[in-house]
Amino acid sequence: MSGLAVMVRVTGRVQGVGFRYWTLEQAEALGLAGWVRNEKDGSVAALLAGPGEAVEEMLKLLRQGPRGAVVADMAAEPAAPDVLPGFRIVR
Repeated sequence: MSGLAVMVRVTGRVQGVGFRYWTLEQAEALGLAGWVRNEKDGSVAALLAGPGEAVEEMLKLLRQGPRGAVVADMAAEPAAPDVLPGFRIVR
């Protein structure tokens, strides 16, 4: 897959609020590939890949999160763009 790829880590109250399922819905709506998962430290990690504009839009959405979430911080760094098609929740 060509385009932009980023690895994202979101901290705050982001587990137990439907964050992964919300991320899946948003990413699919934007046509992104990648995955999202809960981390042991209470954060949520995601790999996002797709057209630059769609990835940038997803990053904006992640800064807000779904209803019930409180995003304290979000960090994104470049990732390898060779991501499998589709978006999924991983454990």
